[in-house]
Formats: sequence, C-alpha cells, structure tokens
Amino acid sequence: MSTEQLDDLIARLERAAEQLRSGEISVDAAASLVEDCAAIATEASAELERRARAAASTPPPGQDSLI
Repeated sequence: MSTEQLDDLIARLERAAEQLRSGEISVDAAASLVEDCAAIATEASAELERRARAAASTPPPGQDSLI
C-alpha cells in the first residue's frame, strides 16, 4: 500500500467523522458508517503495523547487522 493510499484511508475516516458529528444522518446510516470506519481503521492499522515491522527489521544507517 502506498502512502497515497494510506492518506486516502485517513481522509475517508476524517470525512466520516465529520458526517457523524454533524448529526444530519439517520441512525441506520450512522451505524453503517461506523462499521465502515472500523473496517477502514483496521486496514490502516495493519498497514502501519507492516511498515513499523519493516522499519524495525532494517538496521539504522551506519549500523551493520551482527553476524
């Protein structure tokens, strides 16, 4: 997943939060939106976890791996 795709997920969550705060959507629509947000957040979290693990497995610049 690219940084652009991750930014898109974040933007979708922010738009959903705005809709929920507005109070202008029905209860059913709000419930559906909350479910969508949970799925988006799970996807974003998995990507961030993958990136963190990849970064942790790469030695810092100037550091050689131990043999």
